[in-house]
Amino acid sequence: MVSQAFLTLTLGLNDGLCRLAELASSLPPLSDFPGDPDADSPMRDAGQPIPGLHSVFSTSEDAEESRLEAQELGKYLLAKSYFDCREYDRCSAVFLPPNPASNVLSSSSPESQTQTPTKAAKGKGKAPARSLESKPRPRNDNLHQLSQKSLFLALYAKYMAGEKRKDEDSEMILGPMDNGAVVNKELVGIGRTLEAWFDERRAQRKEDRNQGWLEYLYGIVLAKGHSDTVAKQCLIKAININPWNWGAWLELKDLLNSLETLRATYPLLPHNILTLLFNIDASQSLYNTTPEIHSSLAELLRIFPTSPFLLTQRALLHYHTKSYDEADTIFSALIHTDPHRLDSLDHYSNVLYVMAARPKLAFLAQLATATDKFRPETCCIVGNYYSLKSEHEKAVMYFRRALTLDRNFLSAWTLMGHEYVEMKNTHAAIESYRRAVDINRKDYRAWYGLGQTYEVLEMHHYALFYFQRAAALRPYDKQMWQALGACYEKIDRPVQAIKAYKRALTAGMAYIEPSSSFGSTNTDPGTNVFLDPELLLPVALMYERLGEVEETARYMELVLAQEEGPADPMGPEGEDEEAQGTGVTLTTSRARLWLARWAHGKGELSRAMELANELCEDGYEVEEAKALVRDLRARMEAEAK
Repeated sequence: MVSQAFLTLTLGLNDGLCRLAELASSLPPLSDFPGDPDADSPMRDAGQPIPGLHSVFSTSEDAEESRLEAQELGKYLLAKSYFDCREYDRCSAVFLPPNPASNVLSSSSPESQTQTPTKAAKGKGKAPARSLESKPRPRNDNLHQLSQKSLFLALYAKYMAGEKRKDEDSEMILGPMDNGAVVNKELVGIGRTLEAWFDERRAQRKEDRNQGWLEYLYGIVLAKGHSDTVAKQCLIKAININPWNWGAWLELKDLLNSLETLRATYPLLPHNILTLLFNIDASQSLYNTTPEIHSSLAELLRIFPTSPFLLTQRALLHYHTKSYDEADTIFSALIHTDPHRLDSLDHYSNVLYVMAARPKLAFLAQLATATDKFRPETCCIVGNYYSLKSEHEKAVMYFRRALTLDRNFLSAWTLMGHEYVEMKNTHAAIESYRRAVDINRKDYRAWYGLGQTYEVLEMHHYALFYFQRAAALRPYDKQMWQALGACYEKIDRPVQAIKAYKRALTAGMAYIEPSSSFGSTNTDPGTNVFLDPELLLPVALMYERLGEVEETARYMELVLAQEEGPADPMGPEGEDEEAQGTGVTLTTSRARLWLARWAHGKGELSRAMELANELCEDGYEVEEAKALVRDLRARMEAEAK
């Protein structure tokens, strides 16, 4: 009842605003009244601009823009009311009424929907791709009679109307007809109109008087058309003109696909507080967790110590470095401060999922559902909860619901792919991961998921490509390199597998000497750096496949050394500290068995007997160890005779 009453109140207020705006815009201009007022009448100067009026209704310093905005005030209020009511076509038609003769902005015309190849192109392959330059740019003199603010509102409303129709035309998520090929049909018309407007401004030498809003919209249109280079130029220009438009910063962030691109773009941006925020946000989206980023974030938190945005960025940085306890602490504090804020809580649910914190995840799901059950973040949180309970069908249902609310919600596509992998539905998993990559090519989880899915299908060359993309995005994540090494191993490329496994060993280390190389002569098994035996053993086996027995033995010794852990004789209190090793595991037992056989083959019978006896006590490889002990005893007795 409360939600229904609130909806009724909102609709009533919006309807009232629309009616008032309609009345204001329907007043005729004073110049349309007949008769000539006498000299003493106050209506004599009605046709002249009222001094100071532009300063009341406009913030523009351009006198011409201020005059246009003051004249359009009634229409602008009407269009803005339509926009707030999500009547986008009506909003656009206030300033750009449909013109059947020219049909400048209509994308529903036959010419804009289809393109028939000419006779000259016949027999030369497919028709050329349609672009914004494929037709002469329209000339619409009405565009330059509008202020930039009104033109932006009209064109942006047309863009939103196209997005709305695109969602309506889309089929059911991953249904039989859902191929992801539905596009916004208004983009071509909006792009041509903006090109014509920019050409006219350039011809009139008025480019320095642009406000940045139309550049921002043109950047969005170009990005949707995959013209990333030109889109970045437009967005950078829009940001330099109007640096307070955070939407332009976000669009630019989506176009940066590497840290090198970010570093090249940074000098082209204005120097203010938003640039620092953008650098942190963009670096976090590129999984850059260097100390410099943490330092920059700490400096901003000294200025804004309780900023939810900055605290969320810090939590996400810890999440990307797999410091889940720190991320959990920050997200918990954010929820305590603002329990109704749902932004980025889908990432928090991922943290709780990895930590297997089922009670916390259940609480988070209840809190999000009570706040707004029709937010994509809420659906992903509930989906993660059911996934942790191994109810994968219910999890998929909630992820599909999130995508019904927002088809571009990246987390839902990736998480749904994970669920389909668990359900052994590889076709649906591949399609889900592909959609995630289409939305954001920087999502390493989707690339890694594609590699895993193709590994399940035993299509290792396909898996290799996707693992390479994931490793390029996350060069300091050993999981990416380990998967890449295993893939090289399965396609019988031991040299490349060794390189990948070594990258996995060094990934995440704070410091690696440039001259050092695992397996080289200066590698000391007593090193103070802990090395994962699950990575050392495959390296040893790859060297064995190459016939390099000495290197194999060296790595097998390294595997055994990890049982006791790195040597650290003095603890923080100056006392002997207990070694933090892996203890005896199946992996170390396999290395011990190999070394025992190798020593047996070399004639080092005492060393082989020592290792074989240790194997008998370990509980792993016991039968083979006992057989080896019998052989060793027989040989030692024979030599004694």
